Amino acid sequence: MPQPDAASAEMEREQLHVDRVYERLEATRARARAYEAEGHRRAQFGHEGGLVERDSIVYQAAVWLQRLDAEEEGLVFGRLDFEDGEIQYIGRLGVRDEDYNPLTVDWRAPAAAVFYQATPVDRRDVVRRRTIKSAGRRVTRLDDDLLAPESPAANGLTVIGDGALMAALTRKRGTVMHDIVATIQREQDLAVRSPGDGATLITGGPGTGKTAVALHRAAYLLFNERRRFESGGVLIVGPSRVFTAYVEQVLPSLGEHTAALRSLGELLDGVHASRHDPAPLAAIKGSISMLPILERAVRSAPPGVPDSFRTTYQGNVVQLDRRALDRVRSIVLGRGTPGGGPQPNAQRAHAATALLEAAWERLPRELRDRRRTERAHFDRELRDRTEFDLFIEQWWPYRSPAEVLRGLADGATLRALAGPDLADGQIAALEASWRRDEDAAPDWSVEDVPLLAELDQLLGPVPAEEREPEDPFADAGVMEVSSWVDRNPAARRDATRETYAHVIVDEGQDLSPMQWRVLGRLGRRASWTVVGDPVQSSWPDPEESRLAMELALGDQRRYRHELRTNYRNSAEIYEYAARFAKRAMPDVELPEAVRKTGFPPEEFDDLDAAVRAALGAVEGTVGVITTLAAFDAVSARLAASLEAEPRLVVLTDLDAKGLEYDAAVVLDPDAIAGESPAGLRTLYVALTRATQRLYVVSPD
Repeated sequence: MPQPDAASAEMEREQLHVDRVYERLEATRARARAYEAEGHRRAQFGHEGGLVERDSIVYQAAVWLQRLDAEEEGLVFGRLDFEDGEIQYIGRLGVRDEDYNPLTVDWRAPAAAVFYQATPVDRRDVVRRRTIKSAGRRVTRLDDDLLAPESPAANGLTVIGDGALMAALTRKRGTVMHDIVATIQREQDLAVRSPGDGATLITGGPGTGKTAVALHRAAYLLFNERRRFESGGVLIVGPSRVFTAYVEQVLPSLGEHTAALRSLGELLDGVHASRHDPAPLAAIKGSISMLPILERAVRSAPPGVPDSFRTTYQGNVVQLDRRALDRVRSIVLGRGTPGGGPQPNAQRAHAATALLEAAWERLPRELRDRRRTERAHFDRELRDRTEFDLFIEQWWPYRSPAEVLRGLADGATLRALAGPDLADGQIAALEASWRRDEDAAPDWSVEDVPLLAELDQLLGPVPAEEREPEDPFADAGVMEVSSWVDRNPAARRDATRETYAHVIVDEGQDLSPMQWRVLGRLGRRASWTVVGDPVQSSWPDPEESRLAMELALGDQRRYRHELRTNYRNSAEIYEYAARFAKRAMPDVELPEAVRKTGFPPEEFDDLDAAVRAALGAVEGTVGVITTLAAFDAVSARLAASLEAEPRLVVLTDLDAKGLEYDAAVVLDPDAIAGESPAGLRTLYVALTRATQRLYVVSPD
């Protein structure tokens, strides 16, 4: 163990290098500001070209400055000492001196891989690996791993601390996830640096760092193939809005602001769902058996449309009854569209043409055979009539996904559309879930979103000429585009992209087949990263979900990585939780927890007592995990008994996926297992959220 003065001397030496890096960062920042000023200067020429050039330069300078500002904290975090005496520093950005010599290597660069992948067995000429912890610009802690203590090059090297990983594992948790760029482990780094093509599948149990790996992989891909992935878009999909709020600061902390982060309830633009259906109902909505029902709903005549058509032409009465109109509808929707599926919203013009054809066939033959121009005259005359236009609008209305899904709340309609695909009990459950007062605001569940997205695809787009004009500047007054974008952050969000170049899916084992269909469309031209754990799957038919995933990923090459070390849970907590996983899946191979705390899980029969014990035992966050059915009551009870406690959060076992807390209180494990079709697998998830202390409450 080094003496305090030796450790201080090492920190001062590292501080000198860190200071030099920040000096160069300031010089780079000054160049970016000068570039921005040059852009504004060029706009003074006053012509259109000057404004366009200004916008481009100012935007690029703003992006440059944003990335520099994001990497201010902890800019230098690693150092490698090699056998030949070479020293290499690793940082959040690559920084060079005046002579273009590297002061730090960007952590995403190939040259930095050795920092993460060197081990005592395969040390790649590394003698010492040092992690540098800073507060602001001041070095506050060093943690060393001596990989070759027997090497002559190790002589004279001071070794500080107990290793960066253990220091990171024991720090208290906050309300948001932090990046792990300084402590990525070898197996994690190999997954982060997996090729950008094909589909990378990362599996691992609780606490193995799957989510952190996925987020750091996004930053890695954007760094190494920026043109491809920034222009094509990167989509990151998380299980819940609680989860996306927890991880949303990770990529900005790594200097990346262009990836789109969405929860499963936000996969359709304009819909923001966070409420979950009970598990049996969710299983119905998520099954692929819903697809033919939605297709029939789209192909059927909307409720309330005219059931007959009547007009006159040259003294002849032309009539089409319901059967004839249904036949016209079937002909039109059988044509197919470039977008695939019936897409009635895109086919109103074809419907008008087909209706005229059917009406023409009802005229006397002698009139139809009179002359060739008669048909053209017939079409023109009917199209010029206001009543014909009104009939088309009423008989072939543009429909929204929400309108169609709300229509299925009518039991008779749903029963007719479902046919043999749904049992009576399933129809009743669906009907009840969609029934709302006519004036009530939409309250879609997360499980409704893929149904709405499927309907959006089946209905097709309303033709551009029929849409209400949208003026994004209407509320902003007259201003230049760059100014509007600067003042409206939402304008920079990737909310309207139809496809992405790369799709990252977290907790992939829980996605329903219908959710995979949505992602398959968003990623039909994408490479993929999917992280998950089959043992934690809450979907009642994992094989059905797996097949849907394979269909979404297509025939691309697969790269597989398995994470085997649980860094989150103490050994005592994980040993307790693993018993339930083994009971559910006896042959499964579980990860290994790497640290002991001496604090086994504690069992209580009173919730308030358990929560107070947890709050007293840890300095950080406490998560209370309960069932969906009990969530509202538990939230109200704890709010009343504990008043405002910012460290405490109550959440359902579904929303707990991917999250971690210093202490977790798991309420009524039997109810958690009983509420979900996944049973003990769901309980296993709940029991593995704690990093330090676990409390299990079994009410009398």
